[in-house]
Amino acid sequence: MKTYSLKFVQNIPISIDEAWDFFSSPLNLEKITPNDMKFEVTSDYTPQTKMYAGMIITYKVTPLFGIKLDWMTEITHVQDKKYFVDEQRFGPYALWHHQHHFKEIEGGVEMTDLLHYAIPYGVIGRLSNTLLVKKKVKQIFDYRVKAVENLFGKY
Repeated sequence: MKTYSLKFVQNIPISIDEAWDFFSSPLNLEKITPNDMKFEVTSDYTPQTKMYAGMIITYKVTPLFGIKLDWMTEITHVQDKKYFVDEQRFGPYALWHHQHHFKEIEGGVEMTDLLHYAIPYGVIGRLSNTLLVKKKVKQIFDYRVKAVENLFGKY
C-alpha cells in the first residue's frame, strides 16, 4: 500500500490560547472546510467540547462527485496547546493519520499539519490519488488557509 505525506504550515496572528481553543473544538472544523464538501459533524458535541485522547468524532462529508460518505476519526494523542492527532477509524481512506502541531512564535502561532494517508484499491487507488485525491486534499488545505485568515487575520 502506497502511503502519501503532506505538510502544511500557517502562521496565525493570535495567541496560543486562542488557537488551541478554536482548533481543539471539533465543531469548528465545519468553519474551515469548503462548503462544497457539505461537511457536518454528526457527533453530539457542544461548542465548549474540547478534544481529548480517545474522543470519537463522526462526520458526513461529500468529498468527490456529490457522493455523501460517513467518516469516523479518533483523537489518539493530545498534548495541551502543543498538538493533537486524529486517525480515521471508518471512512474513505485505507490510512488517515493527521497531526496538528501548534508553536508560539513572535506575534502569533505557527500551525503545522502533517498528514499521512493511503488510498485503498492498489493501482486504481494510486491512480486516483494522482488524478484526484492529492489535488482535492491540497485544495481543502488551501481553502483552510483563507478561512483561517478571514477568521483571525493575516500574519
